[in-house]
Amino acid sequence: MRKGLLLYNPAAGRFPVRRFVRGIIKPLKESGWSVDIAETLSGTHAIQTAHQAAGENYDAVFAIGGDGTVGQVASGLVNTETALAVLPAGTTNVWALEQGQVPFDWFKWNALSQNAKLLADVEPQYVDVGLCNERPFLLWAGCGLDAQTIQKIEPRPRFFKHMSVPHFFVTTVWEASFWQGLDLRVYQEDKLVEGRYLVAVATNIRHYAGGMSVLSPNALLDDGEMDLWLLSGETLADTFRHFFDLVAGRHLTSDQARCIPFQNVRIESDANFSIQVDGDPVLGGKSAEIKVQHRALKVLMPENALYLLKNPKRK
Repeated sequence: MRKGLLLYNPAAGRFPVRRFVRGIIKPLKESGWSVDIAETLSGTHAIQTAHQAAGENYDAVFAIGGDGTVGQVASGLVNTETALAVLPAGTTNVWALEQGQVPFDWFKWNALSQNAKLLADVEPQYVDVGLCNERPFLLWAGCGLDAQTIQKIEPRPRFFKHMSVPHFFVTTVWEASFWQGLDLRVYQEDKLVEGRYLVAVATNIRHYAGGMSVLSPNALLDDGEMDLWLLSGETLADTFRHFFDLVAGRHLTSDQARCIPFQNVRIESDANFSIQVDGDPVLGGKSAEIKVQHRALKVLMPENALYLLKNPKRK
C-alpha cells in the first residue's frame, strides 16, 4: 500500500480549505493509498514537514495550497524518492493550471477530490528544479519589479485574495511609478549581457503573471535547462508596454525582451535588489546565482500534462 501525506496550508486561497481536506481521503484509499493529514504553520514548516515525510518513506506529499505552498513542499522533497503531488487550493495555481487541473474554490468544492483521482494512479515523473542562491524553486525566480511587488503584498490577508489580480496590478503600477529599473550584469557561461531592466525572471514553466501570460511557450520541465527573461526599461510606460506584450505574446518578437536559455547564470548589480522564488519573497542582495538541478524532483502529474516533459514515463 502506498503512503501519502495530505499537507495543507490553512491560509491559502480565497476560502478556507480545512473542512474539505478529509474529502480527499476516500478517492485515494480506493486507489490503494493510506493517508495522513498535516497542516502547515509557516513556509519553513512546510519545507521541514515535507522533508520529514521523505525521511519516513512516504510515497507522496499532496501539497494543498497555492504556488507558494507548492514551491515550499518541492523544496523539502528535492533529491528524495518522495513525489510531489499538487492539489491546487491557492490564490494563484499556475503550476496546476498549466497541467489542466481545476483549482478548489467555494463553487468547486469537489475539485480537490477530482484532482486526487487524476493523480492517484499515474506513473511518477522527474522534473528539473532551480536553485536561486541555493534556495530551491519549481516555477520561477526573479528580481526587479515583480519581486518588489511581491515583497510589498506578501503575506496578504485573505480579504485581499478575493481581489488578487486587481490588488497585484494596482500594487505593481504603484511600485512602477517609482521604479527606475536595475543596471544588471548577467553572466551565462562565457557570455556577458548588460543593460537596464525592469524585470529579470528565470522560469521553469510556460506561464507567468498569474497564468495570464505564456512566457516561454516551448519550456519543458525535464530538459535540464531554464529560460531567463530580461525585460528592458525604466519607466511606468515601459511597464505597461511589457504587460500588454506579455499577455498578447508579442514579447517573443520584441527587441525589448530577451530570452537566455541557461543551466547556470549569475545576475549582479551595484544596487541591492529584491528576489522572489515561486511567488514568495526571499532575502535579496546584489547578486543572484541560479542553477538548474536536472530531474531532481519526483512528481505526480495528470496523464494529459505529459506533453510538458521531454522524456515522460507512461504506464
